[in-house]
Amino acid sequence: MKRFVDTNLFLRYFTKDDEEKAERVLALLQKVEGGEERLITSPLVIFEMIFTLEKFYKVPRDEIRELILPILALKELEIPHKPVYQQALDFYLKYPVSFSDAFNAAFMSAKNIKEIYSYDEDFDKIKELKRIVP
Repeated sequence: MKRFVDTNLFLRYFTKDDEEKAERVLALLQKVEGGEERLITSPLVIFEMIFTLEKFYKVPRDEIRELILPILALKELEIPHKPVYQQALDFYLKYPVSFSDAFNAAFMSAKNIKEIYSYDEDFDKIKELKRIVP
């Protein structure tokens, strides 16, 4: 049986602002890693996690990347577009853009799309893309 996992569990684990909850989440993640539990989450959970770590907890981007990658590596954690997140985190670290823009750039890359229609000049910072203004 799969169970959905929400943002706040990951945040308790990452921030350890409630040690007891952080330990319980660690135990759950160990079960997932061992194949005893199967989880699913949504892209919104990943986005909310990154946004909250960056804006509220002021975690630097390189640390956010290092926190998120092991979670994404859990085989028994299902997330739509899971392979795209690695490159999205790379873009997020490499370029001064939002994670949303980094994810969209990585999604485009996975689909072998090099051009984007957008008024968002942040896409100009991502060298792998060409922004086109309609």
